Amino acid sequence: MSVLKRRERGAIGNNLSFLDVISAGFGAIVLLLVITRTAEPSRVVEQGLDLEAQRRALAEALPAVDARIDRLQAWLGDRDSTLQALSRSLGELERSAAEARGQAEQAQLEERVASTVSDRLLAARQSLSEEMRRLQQPERSSDSKVAGIPVDSEYLIFIIDTSGSMLRQWGNVVRKLEETLDVYPNVRGLQVMNDMGQLMFSQYEGQWMPDTPSRRRIVLSRLARWRPFSNSSPVEGITRAIRTYQDPDKTISIFVFGDEFTGVSIQQVIDSVERINPRDTHGKRPVRIHAVGFPTQYAEGLGIGVSGMRFALLMRELTLRHDGTFVALRSRG
Repeated sequence: MSVLKRRERGAIGNNLSFLDVISAGFGAIVLLLVITRTAEPSRVVEQGLDLEAQRRALAEALPAVDARIDRLQAWLGDRDSTLQALSRSLGELERSAAEARGQAEQAQLEERVASTVSDRLLAARQSLSEEMRRLQQPERSSDSKVAGIPVDSEYLIFIIDTSGSMLRQWGNVVRKLEETLDVYPNVRGLQVMNDMGQLMFSQYEGQWMPDTPSRRRIVLSRLARWRPFSNSSPVEGITRAIRTYQDPDKTISIFVFGDEFTGVSIQQVIDSVERINPRDTHGKRPVRIHAVGFPTQYAEGLGIGVSGMRFALLMRELTLRHDGTFVALRSRG
């Protein structure tokens, strides 16, 4: 009995020791938690103070950064302005270079023209004087010519320069057209166009106008107020007239009324007209080419201007090659 009691007391003692250990361990954990919780607010406060210092530092640095950005933007603006100015200067230099090239090419062209003119000036002036005398004293001859112009054609095409310079002689132009028509009292067909190839009466495109007294009056009346655009070069009109109206079964004459040639190459025009109006096996051209030069480019004491001389050279060569005659009018026509 006593032994049993001692065993029970031992068991109770062991249980108490275990509980003491558990309690001590739990108390230690609670103490650690208390210590940890006590330290955390201190660290949070320290971290908050550090962030505030950083915020103040950034705020203090911000004006300097803004100023730096402003300076960079101003610098970029200056560079943009400089670049635009350089671009404009480059464009002006390119335009100046293009103009200089054009002037150099024009100078070379004028030099070639002047060289050609100077080589042929004396002969041309002598011939022009002779032609003017023939015009001023027209005489009919037995070989059907008037003022050196054959009048054997049955179809007539008039190509008239309608540029501003010709307007100064427009009354004379109308008179010379009327005089030329009088030389041909009866023909089978007429056509009138300007030096650009624009027809006076578009309804007769590709056709011949009938030759009647009333039609002649209509042509002269329309010519008095006719003002289509012109580039002061008869090449387009001559080309269109030959290509449109040439016919091996018809005798056709072209009359060019003009005062200047502003094209680039006289030889190129001669070659071009040669190709479209060649001689046949009998040596005959499909179309005769005559020309009347008006003295709008003539200055008293200075002679004929360059463009007027080029017109004279071109038309003399074309009329000579294509069985026609070139007549130059005096300054008082």
